Amino acid sequence: MSYTLWTRLRLAPDADPANTIDDACLVEQDGRIAWLGPRAQLPERWSRPAQTHELDGRWVTPGLIDCHTHLVYGGDRAHEFAQRLAGVSYEDIARQGGGIVSSVKATRALDDDALLAQSLRRLDALLDEGVTAIEIKSGYGLDTDSERKMLRVARRLGELRPVTVRTTFLGAHALPPEYAGRPDHYLDRVCQDMMPALAQEGLIDAVDVFCERIGFDLGQSERVLQTAQALGLPVKMHAEQLSNLGGSILATRYHALSTDHLEFLDESGVRAMKQAGTVAVLLPGAFYFLREQQRPPIALLRRYGVPMALSTDSNPGTSPCTSLLLMLNMACTLFRLTVPEALAGVTRHAALALGDPDITGTLTPGARADFVAWDVQSLAELVYWLGLPRCALVVQHGRISRDLRKHRS
Repeated sequence: MSYTLWTRLRLAPDADPANTIDDACLVEQDGRIAWLGPRAQLPERWSRPAQTHELDGRWVTPGLIDCHTHLVYGGDRAHEFAQRLAGVSYEDIARQGGGIVSSVKATRALDDDALLAQSLRRLDALLDEGVTAIEIKSGYGLDTDSERKMLRVARRLGELRPVTVRTTFLGAHALPPEYAGRPDHYLDRVCQDMMPALAQEGLIDAVDVFCERIGFDLGQSERVLQTAQALGLPVKMHAEQLSNLGGSILATRYHALSTDHLEFLDESGVRAMKQAGTVAVLLPGAFYFLREQQRPPIALLRRYGVPMALSTDSNPGTSPCTSLLLMLNMACTLFRLTVPEALAGVTRHAALALGDPDITGTLTPGARADFVAWDVQSLAELVYWLGLPRCALVVQHGRISRDLRKHRS
């Protein structure tokens, strides 16, 4: 069977600057890695490839993974950003009918094609930075047809672009206008109608819920988790972003893949996450954009050995970001992560948050051949630069999906 040899590269198989091979080769066969290691040790059986690519000493890491996004939505909320700059709080805007609800109105108004066109622009920006896998949540439809539309568009993104898309149902994101003041009645619809129907259609890979004062309380959130569990779907949770309701502890009782945001997470929550194997997904873009002051408890997460993932949280209201590399820098400057922690956060730890055994965020024999070649002299540059494109080449399932080298000459 034919295979492809990638040679003359500096390899960081798990994106760890302490674990690298200076003069390496990588062999790809049928979209997976057949061999990797020092070029001088390339086995004879792999020395006559059907095709060879030389990378001129570029650094190679696993493909980046954006494990928490709301990429599919209509419109924008720039006017609300202006309100916040004038002193109106995010919670006040939400209570006035803005926030998530304003995006719901814009998203419902678009058909599939219009929603797809808007979402493709955002996705392409991420792919140009080396993203090879992404999670996309629903949650701006808040009725069965509109949630279905969002999830359907998310699936189409993965068909139209060389990226692995994992879809998450976030029907319990906010109360739609027609259910104002009736959260339990809305959750009846979410748990009895929406989730079972969309799961039956194969549109859901995981389920999320916004557990917060302006979202759903612990009891309401647990209804969502119980329904997901009954349907055999893994769960996640937006937790402890604006207050500590104990959502992370609740989520770990259902073996959550991740709990996300976590600015107000306490030690009992960290301990529960460690015991359950739940990933902490940190979202510095939302922290920055909302001008928050309370940082996630990084020292506690380190002490207990909880994996820390990073993501853009790409969304119209609180993190209109389409740069995962920018999140690396923000995580280090705002949350004080180290370079190795940040790089793990967008590769192997982000993979854990997705819960797909075929997405590992590492380069090992048998793993999918998803990797990125970078125009940098050190891996620290991936965290250091602000706005300077460094991605030279993206390979998805063994095939070149983005070749940006001609733009670097």
